[in-house]
Amino acid sequence: MPHKIAFIGFGTVGQGLVEVIRQQGPMLSSTLGFEARIVAVFTPRKGSLYHPDGLDAGQLLDVVHNSRTFAEYLDTPGLERGWDAFKIIRESNADTIVEVSPTDIQTGQPAIDYCRAAFASGKNVVTANKGPVALAYEELSNLAKAKGVRFGIEGTVMSGTPALRLPLTSLAGADLIEIRGILNGTTNYILTQMEAEQDYDTALAQAQQLGYAETDPTADVEGFDVVAKIVILAKVLLGVPLTAADVSRQGISRLTPADIAQAKAAGKRWKLIGRLKNEGGWVSASVAPEMVPLADPLAHVSGATNAITYFTKLLGEVTLVGAGAGAIETGYSLLIDLINIDRSNI
Repeated sequence: MPHKIAFIGFGTVGQGLVEVIRQQGPMLSSTLGFEARIVAVFTPRKGSLYHPDGLDAGQLLDVVHNSRTFAEYLDTPGLERGWDAFKIIRESNADTIVEVSPTDIQTGQPAIDYCRAAFASGKNVVTANKGPVALAYEELSNLAKAKGVRFGIEGTVMSGTPALRLPLTSLAGADLIEIRGILNGTTNYILTQMEAEQDYDTALAQAQQLGYAETDPTADVEGFDVVAKIVILAKVLLGVPLTAADVSRQGISRLTPADIAQAKAAGKRWKLIGRLKNEGGWVSASVAPEMVPLADPLAHVSGATNAITYFTKLLGEVTLVGAGAGAIETGYSLLIDLINIDRSNI
């Protein structure tokens, strides 16, 4: 049976998932027996659509790519317009809510309330939204378990790169003692450019031009984005209820060409490192620029790429390198969560 999905939010990430489904649909069906059917979509600006038998993915993308509203989506018998997000969550026939509303790492809203409503309605949630996971993971995961549904969150740390699934499955029982990583592509790109002798302001402007950095880059360059990801890693992988206030934080905006030269002279490179250390049940957490020796795998991760190293008692160090952002890459993280939810229902 098709897996029915409803989108709450339909920005870059949601559109990325639809593109992946369109491109890979025949392969997913033939090799995995997985078929996704989009039954609803809601955005505050473009409106909403619901059809229990499914919406046309091509039409949806055409409308949003041309900056039009869903009022221009063609009428078909059974099509409903104008439902708000909560009505779609509660009354649509979706199996899973794809929660991709804008991220708010200060309050987690309205995504937290969307997740609560979905679980109360007996629906799964998959999301790449850091806010609800960093701020309400324990509550939301418990609600999902109580209702016998799933909470897919792979895309919240390293986009489609399995920074959560790898340690939870392939490293299960290896006994994690430390996690450290490059978890923000914007800052890694800026530091790579600074090592190539650009000054900070020029590198930041280039990152903004390329779409890596927002107009207001504070969340990235001052480390707040990585703090949220460190909190998620602590909660999901270590079972430790850290908050952002528990993580010491320093960004990269104060690094100077002299600092870059100092690292080069010492055979090192600056990287913005998020770190968790499990010391006999006490976990320390930090986000800060560090001079990383060239022998370290993280030193060779350049540009907007992300990487994470897991330190284990039984297997030693395991480093995972991959994309940490991008429409298709993050869309893939949602897809893999959907596939795993679908597999669990077989």
